[in-house]
Amino acid sequence: MPGGGRGGGGGLRVLSAVERDGVEPALLDVVEYRKSGLSLNSVIGCPLDCGYCVRHVFGNFGMKVPRAVVGPREAVAALTGHRFFRPHVTPVQLMNRATDPMLPVVKPHVFEVLQRLDEQELTNHVLLITRWRVGEEDCARLNALRHLKVTLLVTHSGIEDERIEPVDSDIAARSLEVAYRCAERYRVILYWRPIVPGLNDSDRHLARALELSGSAHATVFTGLFFRDQIRDYYRDHGLPEPYEQSARRKIFPEQLEQRILTAAAGNEGSPLFRKTSCAVTYAHGVADYNGHYGIRELCDICPAAQVARCADGWVVPDARRVETMARELGGRLVAVTERAVVVEGLDEQRRYLMQHTLGFQIHDVAKPHHPHRHGRADLGWPAPVEVS
Repeated sequence: MPGGGRGGGGGLRVLSAVERDGVEPALLDVVEYRKSGLSLNSVIGCPLDCGYCVRHVFGNFGMKVPRAVVGPREAVAALTGHRFFRPHVTPVQLMNRATDPMLPVVKPHVFEVLQRLDEQELTNHVLLITRWRVGEEDCARLNALRHLKVTLLVTHSGIEDERIEPVDSDIAARSLEVAYRCAERYRVILYWRPIVPGLNDSDRHLARALELSGSAHATVFTGLFFRDQIRDYYRDHGLPEPYEQSARRKIFPEQLEQRILTAAAGNEGSPLFRKTSCAVTYAHGVADYNGHYGIRELCDICPAAQVARCADGWVVPDARRVETMARELGGRLVAVTERAVVVEGLDEQRRYLMQHTLGFQIHDVAKPHHPHRHGRADLGWPAPVEVS
């Protein structure tokens, strides 16, 4: 692959000092803890122009040419040297916040990062999320990794409004087929998202996605992040707003979920999951590292074998241990229940550290997870009923 050698970078240029001055400071901090793992974002900038992209939130949607914040060697050092990284435990995501890892100019950087991590014989989960082209050479590079548990999540929405998603969904469909056909050591997930009422939820859209699910080891279906910054972009560009208000969590109405589950009944494709980590761990044949088994209503669509794996790996943590962890991280333990540990005063990064260390859900008392919402926004759901 051109530019794929050590230090080659494939034409990817590192940000200059002048360019750095115009970048949101948060983007220059290349490691951030997110729910599905410690997220490494050493490349920023993307030309794909998806109107709902999370890059709006970080203020770099206008940056169309990918640039490296640091090189692959420094990126790996930042990741493995991060205070929250645990070898063989912490799940990792690559380039999921500010670019697409399979863009031609980005791939050499990504593959070098993967190779350097694999050479350390780390067995951590590593997630790559793409909606771009995946070829057989890319698959061969992924199959050559000997230790990492790599999952390629191919994003497909079926959205046909080019103002909202200029990228043809057939690109992702072809990538999914190639990646699944060639998969040996890595696993492939159909990342069916964002599903939005009135935009890509017709019976035809649902049938197409379920057909594609046959070219994946598992399928995740989910809704739309409609943050204030994304809403503002829609308004500024005259795009139809999918919801009347924005939300901190993904919006996925109850009736839409039920339509999808009804359509999927008897489907011969891969099983559907509500949560990314549930699909990833099913594909690799291990228990869910996010401990979703405690939120038992999440499991009602999971294969029985996976429910059994998660049950075997799920243990309610000792309250004294949790109390000590919360205190050392600067927070306070509120309660330990059969569903989750509830804490106060911890930001997302510290909660996720606890969650992946314990394999058990960690919830913020100020941001309650209502039963059957599956951690989604309340929009499109009945008024919540509190659980004691």
